[in-house]
Amino acid sequence: MKKLSTQIITCLLFLLGTLTLAAHADEKSTAGFDHVGLAVSDLDASATFFVDVLDFEIRGRDKKYPAAFLNNGSMTLTLWQTADDAVKFDRKNNVGLHHLAIKATSFEALDALYEKMKSMPSVAIEFAPELFYGGPAKHMIFREPSGNRIEVIYRP
Repeated sequence: MKKLSTQIITCLLFLLGTLTLAAHADEKSTAGFDHVGLAVSDLDASATFFVDVLDFEIRGRDKKYPAAFLNNGSMTLTLWQTADDAVKFDRKNNVGLHHLAIKATSFEALDALYEKMKSMPSVAIEFAPELFYGGPAKHMIFREPSGNRIEVIYRP
């Protein structure tokens, strides 16, 4: 039953993306991100972090791959489990995703996320909330439990 529901969710996400592209076909050939897939070293820890800290919901899982499909109402994220001996990404020496930026809903929400994360040993904070290039936007960068660089930013 779970395999069927995962397949249904995957098909629905694909169809939704296809319909969105078709609706905008006469404007541009692309229209934003459909989803972002992140390779993670600890699927359960990373999924729990995105759910408990960043307010995502798990919409499905694929135990064969294994993977978890998450959504926060405006963004879909797929977490893919890596092999135990996977090489860690180095943003200065590898081509790939430098970081994932997620919108905060307010300055207060950004600061509250920082307060929540700074006592979590599984999260490495690169820098606390600060003005983004002199403001008025404010952002922070950290590494989630599997080591992916995440930015949370609020642009008033």
